[in-house]
Amino acid sequence: MGPATPVPLAEASDRDLLQRHVEGDDHAFGELFRRHKDRMWAVALRTCRDPEIAADAVQDGFISAFRRAGSFRGDSAVTTWLHRIIVNACLDRLRRLRPTAELPEYELPDSRDQHASTEVRLDIEEALARLPEGQRAALVLVDMHAVPVAEAALILGVAEGTIKSRCARGRAALAQQLGLTTEPPARGRGSAPGTREDGS
Repeated sequence: MGPATPVPLAEASDRDLLQRHVEGDDHAFGELFRRHKDRMWAVALRTCRDPEIAADAVQDGFISAFRRAGSFRGDSAVTTWLHRIIVNACLDRLRRLRPTAELPEYELPDSRDQHASTEVRLDIEEALARLPEGQRAALVLVDMHAVPVAEAALILGVAEGTIKSRCARGRAALAQQLGLTTEPPARGRGSAPGTREDGS
């Protein structure tokens, strides 16, 4: 009996695609890219707040994933692994290109939105841009892309408690910026006034 016919790429799991890529299948990674590029682009754009930097970060991230596929240990989902690479690529780009500059307030056009909902969404986007990197990345993953806290912790390389803390502080800051509360965002015990530089 001859070898089993391989599952078509479109029906293969993410793990199978990554393994087939490592084994030399020239088309497997292309299918993985096609499958996840839109979500990774959305994460990158909300993290970077600049379409050019986001595009570069997505390119950097997928190139890195292409080259490092053999290092995937299988202890998390392939999407978690990809998220981690893309978010790290975003943060690397931001630190390298604009280590101290304010993030631009880039507006995301979407012709499907009604005028009122578009204004609300852009207010949120602009408020999100004012958050430190760590809080913004946590909120983008957990609140905007419904990534579980445990998975977001793996992606960002921090403890689950840190993700929860960053989300709580980020939500409080957003609520204040959007005029939904008059209370200032809560600070960590013993922290100095203002936002911490580590983005937590």
